[in-house]
Amino acid sequence: MTRKKRNNKRKRILQIHKILGLVTGVVLFIVSITGCLWVFKEEIEGFYDDYKYVTIENKKFITSSSVRHIAEEVIPNKTIHGVIYGKPNEAIEVVFYEAEPEVFYHSVFLNPYSGEFIKRIDNDTGFFGFILKGHLRLWLPDAIGSRIVSYSILLFLIILISGLFLWWPKNKKNWRQRLKFDWNSKTKWKRKNFDLHTVTGFYISSFGLILAFTGCVMAFNWFYFIAYKATGGDKAPQFIIPNSESVYNQKPDDTPIYDQLIPMLQKKYTDAKTFELHYPENDSTSILVEVSNSKGLYYNMDYLFFDQNTLQEIETPSIYGKYKNAKFADKVIRMNYDIHIGAIGGIAGKIIAFLVSFICASLPVSGVLLWYGRKYKKKNIIKSNQDSISNEIRKELI
Repeated sequence: MTRKKRNNKRKRILQIHKILGLVTGVVLFIVSITGCLWVFKEEIEGFYDDYKYVTIENKKFITSSSVRHIAEEVIPNKTIHGVIYGKPNEAIEVVFYEAEPEVFYHSVFLNPYSGEFIKRIDNDTGFFGFILKGHLRLWLPDAIGSRIVSYSILLFLIILISGLFLWWPKNKKNWRQRLKFDWNSKTKWKRKNFDLHTVTGFYISSFGLILAFTGCVMAFNWFYFIAYKATGGDKAPQFIIPNSESVYNQKPDDTPIYDQLIPMLQKKYTDAKTFELHYPENDSTSILVEVSNSKGLYYNMDYLFFDQNTLQEIETPSIYGKYKNAKFADKVIRMNYDIHIGAIGGIAGKIIAFLVSFICASLPVSGVLLWYGRKYKKKNIIKSNQDSISNEIRKELI
C-alpha cells in the first residue's frame, strides 16, 4: 500500500471515528458515568442497610407459605418474583416485580423467625434507581431510551477499534509521545487535551472493549447468541424453567410442599450465601431455587428445579443449571454481568471497572474539544487569510 493510500485510509477512518463520536458522545458520557457509580452499589448500600439484619434466635425460619401470606398482605395484588433467604442474622427479602403495564419493583423485608414486617423498599426510586434508569435508558421511556443506549454501545465498539488504528504511530519517533504525557510549562491546552484523549484512550481501550462487548451481550439477543455459539456453546442459551414431571394433585387446604424445600437445601448447601425461592407460576411448572455460592457474584450460582408435587429434582436443558455442569461457553456467558461490573475480580476488579468507566466518560468530552479546536483553528486561519487579502486590496487602492 502506497503512502497516499495509507493517508486516505487514515482520513476515512478518522472521519468515521469523528462522526460516530459526535453522534454518540452524550449517550456514552451518561452511560459511562452512571456505570462507574453503579459498580459500588453493594458497598455503598452497606453503610445504611441495618434493616437487612436481625438478632439470631434459637428458632426455625417461618415457612415459605407464611412468608408469601405476610408479604401479600403488605403489598396486595402484585406478583412475587422471589423470596431470598440469607444467613441466620439476615432478614428475609421478598421481591415483587412486574414489567407491565409499568415497572413495579419493590422489596419487603421480614424477620425470618417471627415474620414481623421490617421495611418496604421501592427499588425503582432513590439514588441507585435513578442511576440505573440513566444507565439503561437515559431516563427516557424504555422503548426509546434502551434502543438508543444499545446501539450507541454497539457503535462504541467501532469507535474504540478505529481509535486504536488512529493511535498507532506512523514512525518510531512518535511512540514515546503516544505512550506517556510529555508536558512542560510551555505545553498548550490543545496538546494536553490531545494527549488525554489518545494516551488514556489507548491504556483503557482493551478494558473498554470488554465493557462494551459485555454490554452488547446484555443488550442484543442476537449478539448474546453469537457470543455463546462462537465460544462452543451447545446448550439452550436462554433461561428455561422445566415443567413438573408429575400431575398436580394438591388440594387447596394442603400445606404447600415447597415449605420443606428451603430447610432441606440449607442442610445440603451449608456454604451457600443465599437461597432465592421462586414460587411455581402455575400447576405445571417446577419450583426454582437459585443458590448463591459467592457473595456479590452471579456466574457460579446453582439453578435448581424441583417437581412441585414430589420435590424431585429436575434437570434443565439450559445453560442455567448447576454450575458444576457448566461447560466453558456456559461459564463465559454466565460470567458476563460479573465481568461487566468488575465483580469477577473482587474489589480490585471493581476499582478497574470504575476507573475505566470514568475515563470512558472523559473520552467524548476530550474528543469534542479536539474536534472543536481543529474546526475553530481552521476558521481562524481562513479569517486570517481573508483579512490579509483585504489589507492588500486596501493598499493597492490607496
